[in-house]
Amino acid sequence: MRPVAVAALFPLAAVALLAGCGGAGDPASASDLARGIDAVFADLDRPGSPGAAVSVIRDGEIIHSRGYGYAQIEHGVPVTPRTVFHVASVSKQFTAMAVTMLAAEGALSLDDPVQAHLGFVPEFDHPVTVRQMIHHTGGIRDQWQLLGISGWRLDDVITTEQILGLMSRQRELNFVPGSEYLYSNMGYTLLAQTAAAVGGVSFPEFTAERIFRPLGMERTHFHDDHEHVVPDRAYSYRPVPPGYTKAVLSYANAGATSLFTTADDLARWLDNFRHETVGGPRVMEMMTARGVLNGGDTIPYAHGLAIGDHRGLRTVGHGGADAGFRTQAIWYPEADVGVVVLTNVANGNPGSRARQVAEVVLAGVFPEAAPGEEEEDAPSPAADSVPPPTADRATLAGYAGSYYGPEVDALYHVEATDDGLVARHIRHGEISLEPRGRDEFATDRWFMREVRFERMPDGSVSAMRVGGGRVRNLLFIKLTHPLPGLSG
Repeated sequence: MRPVAVAALFPLAAVALLAGCGGAGDPASASDLARGIDAVFADLDRPGSPGAAVSVIRDGEIIHSRGYGYAQIEHGVPVTPRTVFHVASVSKQFTAMAVTMLAAEGALSLDDPVQAHLGFVPEFDHPVTVRQMIHHTGGIRDQWQLLGISGWRLDDVITTEQILGLMSRQRELNFVPGSEYLYSNMGYTLLAQTAAAVGGVSFPEFTAERIFRPLGMERTHFHDDHEHVVPDRAYSYRPVPPGYTKAVLSYANAGATSLFTTADDLARWLDNFRHETVGGPRVMEMMTARGVLNGGDTIPYAHGLAIGDHRGLRTVGHGGADAGFRTQAIWYPEADVGVVVLTNVANGNPGSRARQVAEVVLAGVFPEAAPGEEEEDAPSPAADSVPPPTADRATLAGYAGSYYGPEVDALYHVEATDDGLVARHIRHGEISLEPRGRDEFATDRWFMREVRFERMPDGSVSAMRVGGGRVRNLLFIKLTHPLPGLSG
């Protein structure tokens, strides 16, 4: 099948024009509302394009719900309000909700160390609490980056058991718990396991019984079985001009991700911030409590939710990105309005689209005027070009050897070549190491941007530390004896 052409950017000018249809402060008519929201998705509303689902809830009533484009391009299946999407990190608020409900009931304390409930988690130099994992301040390394370093591809089947096995091997944290904020998907996988251990049932069962069914979220579940058949599900895609390719996702783990749901079901969840039927006022207040670092600074992240602002109105929400899925759910508490945008294409830009939908729905309500066109900044003077450091072949030869990472059970072979230093891995192939300073190198791989070699007192290289991003200083020990080769 020939790929279809990628559309141009969605028409912002049309959205701006239609946003004021109802008059300042007055709700738009149903037809004006529909036209304004449809304009936000015009680029996806065409044959052969991946699509989006949008749902808007106001004062407990879903006032707009529609699908655009295709849920499955190859089968010509359109997106409808009943289409089930993988919503990636939008999942986290439900994981946090499960643990927060248990805390409010006295079944656990948010200040418990994680090991009090999960015995397989190693004892670190500093304890990590449930609360710190909720706020991403515990210093636990990110699971996806650890898997990447170990040799996994993110389109592999990745199970909960495999992730927990990786966690059990960790011996160091990224930083002292509570001293920094650094997003960690591993922390939320551990939170889901905590909810299951304390709640006495599996995490998908707990959330279905305590959250989804009471809110009427009939097409929602945590998807921890990649072989589970889900009717009306969307597949994900990425743009490769002039068309699209499949973006494969086979996760079999839940907590940090893997909520399967519809736009309407998520809108019903957002309305719970208004009526507080599930959890009650105390739990819902806890859900929006932002984290506080050891030094007293407050971070924008609450319980699986980012607390923000849109033109003077407070926002509570989260976005998500896995494979080609891009998702956003935003609640406007001062207006009792929720907006959900779910897309199945990697350039879907749901955050921007959700805010544009809100501009239509809340026209005349925002305390602050819409920003006008900004003057183009004058070009900055060019910085002095500093050539990267170089190293001669003899220096590079000192780094050569085989390096084993016990925390990820992975082996890299570092070699000095005529083109520079390279690291080889059985699945990742050859990775170029570009010098950045004494014993410091950089790569173009997302999972190990930084490589730093360590030396013994005699100057010989003894180890390398890899990381960058959400994993820091992961140790790889240089083997002192060569591995046995294969004879043929």
